[in-house]
Amino acid sequence: MILPPLTFVNAAVLRPDGVSSAAISMANGKITSRPGMTVDLTKFLVLPGIIDLHGDGFERHLAPRRGAVKDLTGGLDALDSELGASGITTAVLAQFFSWEGGMRGPDFAERMAKAVNKYPAISDLKLQLRLEINLLQDYPRARALIDSAGITYVVFNDHLPHKALAAGKRPPRLTGQALKSGRSPEAHLAMLQALFAAREDVPNALSTLAEDLNRAGVTMGSHDDPDTNTRERFRRMGLNISEFPETLETALFARKGGDRIIMGAPNVVRGQSHDKKVSAREVILAGACDALVSDYHYAALKTAAVQLSRTEDLTWLAAWSLISSGPADVMGWNDRGRLEDGLRADITIIDAATMRIAGTIVGGVVSFMSGALVTRFINGGVIS
Repeated sequence: MILPPLTFVNAAVLRPDGVSSAAISMANGKITSRPGMTVDLTKFLVLPGIIDLHGDGFERHLAPRRGAVKDLTGGLDALDSELGASGITTAVLAQFFSWEGGMRGPDFAERMAKAVNKYPAISDLKLQLRLEINLLQDYPRARALIDSAGITYVVFNDHLPHKALAAGKRPPRLTGQALKSGRSPEAHLAMLQALFAAREDVPNALSTLAEDLNRAGVTMGSHDDPDTNTRERFRRMGLNISEFPETLETALFARKGGDRIIMGAPNVVRGQSHDKKVSAREVILAGACDALVSDYHYAALKTAAVQLSRTEDLTWLAAWSLISSGPADVMGWNDRGRLEDGLRADITIIDAATMRIAGTIVGGVVSFMSGALVTRFINGGVIS
């Protein structure tokens, strides 16, 4: 249920030009100049809702144990709750379409798309399809899913263990991957070898697919660009988003070419990449990052913004924009990401003393609220 017209007073409000103590109002699910019932938010921060452009943390909710994916509704319930508790108002779920099988295979991707499209989430849920480029025989199936599910964001991945396969060696983690996919280790290895053998056919097929998706208006990106040559190749195909470039040189090359760069919030929180690639902080301080994403940990988004505002030469506005207006700009979403009249009332409220998420409002609907903030809403007459 959409909240009645409200006016938040005495809060620190993050406006497009910086922090302001002026009151802010919302009505009919949008930010407005029209006053409503007053809620005193002294000692709270009122911020644009967090926008996450790439998160696969949903996997642990949908399959807490291998094979436990019979009904996705319960997992989506838990996901929606976690997003709210993490201050996230718009969540792009990074769903694999991969040879890895299991939750990352084409069958599950189709199930997931249907489940998300009919699920009555409070959070604004969207799907990103992570297409493994070596899965040539399933390109038509992926294309059909993009159409049927209304997917508007596709990222190309290449997780094939090229080095091991080229050396004729057994790839690492083969047995575990095989079990997840429902194949025997021998069958899984044979499949990987067949995909590797057809690798020379990938560039032309991928270029054709990218041209088709471009015509359809699908936003596209590449994942883990290892070098500038790879980024240049994908840019020529119309893939103008670089997710997690592996080196600073690649990130700067992408920035110079006008591409949009996405880095992981967990990388910021850790202070380094978990697999010895470029530090996200280094990319941010070089001015080569447009947005931070949750990757595998939703709570890392708020934590990363807070850390950057405290430990690096970033204003609160600059730090928070990496998880709000920045992601909105990357996707061309001009209805969210800022607290401006007429935009969606997507709001994250933080307790200034503890820096914990106290409340999350999505399009004027509460998705999460706890602690002293609930008392403020009761005292303001909103909750009776």
